[in-house]
Amino acid sequence: MRHSLPIAPQFYVTAPQPCPYLEGRMERKLFTALQGENAERLNNSLSAQGFRRSQNVLYRPSCAACAACLSARIDVSRFQPSKSQRRTLKRNAGLSRRATSPWATEDQYELFRRYLDSRHADGGMADMDVFEFAAMVEETPIRSRVIEYTDDETGELTGVCLTDVLGEGVSMVYSFYTPDRPSDGLGNYIILDHIEIARSAGLPYVYLGYWVPGSQKMGYKAKFSGLEVFMGGEWQQMRDPQGFTLDPHPLSNDPISEQVANISLPDMAPKRG
Repeated sequence: MRHSLPIAPQFYVTAPQPCPYLEGRMERKLFTALQGENAERLNNSLSAQGFRRSQNVLYRPSCAACAACLSARIDVSRFQPSKSQRRTLKRNAGLSRRATSPWATEDQYELFRRYLDSRHADGGMADMDVFEFAAMVEETPIRSRVIEYTDDETGELTGVCLTDVLGEGVSMVYSFYTPDRPSDGLGNYIILDHIEIARSAGLPYVYLGYWVPGSQKMGYKAKFSGLEVFMGGEWQQMRDPQGFTLDPHPLSNDPISEQVANISLPDMAPKRG
């Protein structure tokens, strides 16, 4: 009789390429495939260690001489909206939320294109066509939802967020929204609503992706109370955002082999019936 042993995830590193957040820097990523019957457990475990999902891949920045990108999440129990955030909630009170299965639609893609053309015309996703968009939304081996926001008065699709449901929170994989309402703070509103989604589901965290000190486009994340960042192998409460250095000592980043060795993996043994 032949027995099959569980195979541990294999980790790889991308080739260096220009950093999308900090000018003049190079980035590389540590990544592994997300597939098979253990995908849910692996995603839960690695998300809690600073990894993010893109389709069927989990990745984490692993740059040779920079450690600026910090995975960020909101501790729902410690979050208190600021005056500005309460105004954002009030301005968007006329939006309704609808959660659907991860299925791409023409309306979503049209909104996605308007958002990119207005906000990220020179970004890495600027050339994404409808088929690539559908793959981003639909190719998920875990429990994912598309959260749509529509205007109660016009019925117009106003915002969308691809959201993963984790064992201890919700992860905002990617969000986009109409560029026609710049004063409404729709990006912040979608985060605020996900805090409410997590709270109502009894989930302790909202994962926001990466916060990068010194990157203006990432500055909004530091304005949420209850924010934690993944540093030194653990989650730490956000301190003064101005206190983070962008130039760590070059020996402060562990070699790739040590980084992989320090990743905690879930039990990958097959479930017994």
